[in-house]
Amino acid sequence: MFYLAIGHACFDFTPAGYQVGGTVSYALAAAAALGWSTGVITSVGPSFPLAETFPHSHIYNRPAPVTTSFTNQQTERGRHQILHHRAHLLEPDDLPPDWPPPTVVHLAPIAAEVNPAMVPRFTGPQRPFIGLTPQGWMRSWDETGQVRATAWDAAATVLPLADAVVVSQEDWPDEAAFALFRRQARLLVVTAGAQGCYLYQGEAQWHVPVAPVAEVDSTGAGDLFAAAFFIHLKQTNDPAAAAQFANQVAAQSVTQSHLTGKIEVIRHHLQTNTAL
Repeated sequence: MFYLAIGHACFDFTPAGYQVGGTVSYALAAAAALGWSTGVITSVGPSFPLAETFPHSHIYNRPAPVTTSFTNQQTERGRHQILHHRAHLLEPDDLPPDWPPPTVVHLAPIAAEVNPAMVPRFTGPQRPFIGLTPQGWMRSWDETGQVRATAWDAAATVLPLADAVVVSQEDWPDEAAFALFRRQARLLVVTAGAQGCYLYQGEAQWHVPVAPVAEVDSTGAGDLFAAAFFIHLKQTNDPAAAAQFANQVAAQSVTQSHLTGKIEVIRHHLQTNTAL
């Protein structure tokens, strides 16, 4: 079972300094905690701790002079982001030919860095499960780095190729984008923080709630949710069960700060709590 994630690892600047971030960082940590072998295709600068972030993983890095870096600020109107740096774009030719065939491929852009042409490379008779967290394709930024939600031009082409798409309700630019995703995606999951998540499949839609927890830090919860959801859905072919499982993984993660603490509490509950 090989979980391949494609996208930029990054640095997130906080009042206490920088911390490692990026969907691929959280998703692969979750996959490893669930017992999967992992691989990452990314682009980071020389100061990024690749080996520490992705221990025991296959790693392909397109070396860049800088690592993608954000400042994230929570405001009354939701999350406000500033993009300071962006590493190199990731192209279909960056797929290593000698890696194990992936069981799950997770396309995980955070700053429009993944060429959507990568997605068709994984289609075909022996295709893996394809999961998308397309938030990075739904962002643009101005000359000062101020990030805003925007329409994703390739959505209608790429969405039907995925087995499941996970998006935060914070990332919708408008109702038209939601309607397009609802129409084109085979299975759309909208995460809603403490409210759990909403699933849309064809004409069906349903809400999967989550039990309340004492939140300390919600960073990366959506990324951990996505990895847990994709893995459980691949294993069970049951969207509702996968959503319940992923909700609990994400809920446990927000009770801790920093990636290491989040993964430790997830591992603990996987070992001791039958609800997970």
